[in-house]
Order: sequence, then structure tokens, then C-alpha cells
Amino acid sequence: MARKGRSSALEDMADLVSRLPWWAGVALAVLAYLLLSPFAGLEPRSPARPGETGVLVGGTMLRTLASIGQYLAPFVCLIGAGMSAWRRSKRDALVAGVTGSRAARALDAMSWREFEMLVGEAFRLRGFRVAESGGAGPDGGVDLVLKKGAETFLVQCKQWKALKVGVDVVRELYGVMAARGAAGGFVVTSGRFTDDARRFAEGRNVKLVDGDALTKLLDSVPRPAPVQDRGQVAAPSVAPQCPRCGGGMVMRRARRGANSGSDFWGCAGYPACRGTRPAGT
Repeated sequence: MARKGRSSALEDMADLVSRLPWWAGVALAVLAYLLLSPFAGLEPRSPARPGETGVLVGGTMLRTLASIGQYLAPFVCLIGAGMSAWRRSKRDALVAGVTGSRAARALDAMSWREFEMLVGEAFRLRGFRVAESGGAGPDGGVDLVLKKGAETFLVQCKQWKALKVGVDVVRELYGVMAARGAAGGFVVTSGRFTDDARRFAEGRNVKLVDGDALTKLLDSVPRPAPVQDRGQVAAPSVAPQCPRCGGGMVMRRARRGANSGSDFWGCAGYPACRGTRPAGT
């Protein structure tokens, strides 16, 4: 997939930090300041002998670089940390959008960069370590490098909404796999594959993942249940019967007495009937 042109050293540093967890970027910012600030505070000294002029010049340059770097390096690290946090939030939002009932439309509406982030997150949720390698051009080259244990897998992303992915793409990835000694590879598309592509992939440890398979891959990953609000009470789907009149019951909360603040089942016919049950029944 497409990549930007040449970038500066500071941009490369920020991009490198953004590949780490956001908290690691913050830690690097603090560490950079603590390491550079002592050098920035060194007092200049006059050379004792004429031969020490070079040492004096070197010390002056070190102080100058440290004076700038003690603020610049942490600033770049914090930018990288912010980018990391944004990407984490973006990946979560992409996964949530695709695992809904309108998955196909969600895939079609994505940009190529969003699609690549989604694919990376899909494999990350399956236990892979994911590194973005960057293709050589639009939809070209290897986009993701996956690691699981000692094995390496290569991924090529094709967000083709109209065309089917043909055998040439699969053959290209297979050649790169052989050159790099990868254990396997994946070609992921939001569309479909041709029959020739599927036949070529058989028996070659190249897995083809189309839009439907990608959605199923995301849906199959277990996710933590949402945290229940402390003010909510886990209630059975069917209310119990009142032990006194046999009628329905509703959840109530005690407002006074020894059990103040506790939830309980109370008869729906209150105050005519004062039947109660503990909340857990």
C-alpha cells in the first residue's frame, strides 16, 4: 500500500516511538530528559594547555546539543506516544465497526490506511506480534510482518472494492516468502479472489482472506465483557414470583433500616402486598 516519501530524522523517531505502547513513549520522554539535562548544565572551562582547545570545542558542542536535545527529544517522544494512543483508539473503533451487522459497508468505506490498520489489529487479536513494514507502492509489497514464537508470516493487504485479486498477487507474495524464509503468508482483501488465485494458494501455506473471512476472523475473537456500572444490579431475565400472593415482582432498593442501600425484589402489588425476596434469587 502507498507510503509517504522521504521523511526527516525527527519524523522517523516519532514514527518509531509510535509503534510502542503509549506509556513506553512517555517513559522514553522522561528518560531522555534525565539523561541529557546533566550534560546541558555542565560549566564551560578554559583550556589549561593550548593542546586542549579541541577538547573545549567538543565540550561546547556537547553542551549545545544537550541543551536542545533535553527538550526536543522528549517532545518528539511525547508526539510518538500520542500517535500510539490515537492508533490504539482507531484500531478499536475499526474492529467495533466491522464486527457489526453492516460489516461489508464498513470495509468498503475505509481508506487503504484504515484497512491496513484493521488487518493488523485482526492478527494482533489472534496473538501475533505485528510490525508494519510498508509496501513499495499503492497496494504493492509486504504490508505487515507477523511474529508468533520463532515463526515469521508476511501479509499483503489489497483493498480492492471492484476487482478480484488475481493469481499474480498470490504468486508475488509466495516468492517473497521464499526469499525471506517466512513460515507462511496471508493475502487479505476487502473483496474476492479469482479461482486461479485460490488454486495457486492450495498447498503453499498462503492463506487467502476475503472480506467475509476477515469479518468472521474478528467476530471469533473473544472480547472482555463490558464493565457493569456499580449502580446497576444484575437481575434475572425473568422476575420471580411473590412468595405471598404469587404475583410478579420488581427490583427495589432499601432506603432505610439496617439494609439501607441494598437491592431486593418487592411485590409489584405493594402496598397491598409486602412480599419480598433477596436480590440474588
